[in-house]
Amino acid sequence: MLKTPLAAALLLGLASAAQADTHQISMLDMGETGHMVFEPAYLHVQPGDTVVFVPTDPGHNVASLEGLIPENADLIESAIMGEPMPVTFTEEGIYALECTPHFGMGMVAVIQVGDSKDNLETVADGIRKMRGLPKQRFTALLEQVE
Repeated sequence: MLKTPLAAALLLGLASAAQADTHQISMLDMGETGHMVFEPAYLHVQPGDTVVFVPTDPGHNVASLEGLIPENADLIESAIMGEPMPVTFTEEGIYALECTPHFGMGMVAVIQVGDSKDNLETVADGIRKMRGLPKQRFTALLEQVE
């Protein structure tokens, strides 16, 4: 039996951390869906899950697009180009991500965290203002949001 509320809280925190999953997204020059892609390019995770972005080339990074992530979420940006980047997602919502050097080539991804779609319309509005391959790929990825 636990004798203090602090001990109970610590055990609950450990149980929650033990339930979090780790996912991997590869950043590829050539993938199953074309040139300069994240695979998978759409991923639905739960709050507390970690996604490791793994570049296969030193010229890739991952960054969130300002204004196209949940309101209280921190911006995401690889610290070092070409290095794996783990990101633990805590804020629910839709995240629009890019490989900065290859954005114009359509190297984009969408992560849905939890079941909230509160910022979906904001993200969709931002994507409607884009052009070319990034707009096409983002539009297709948003159709996968559950």
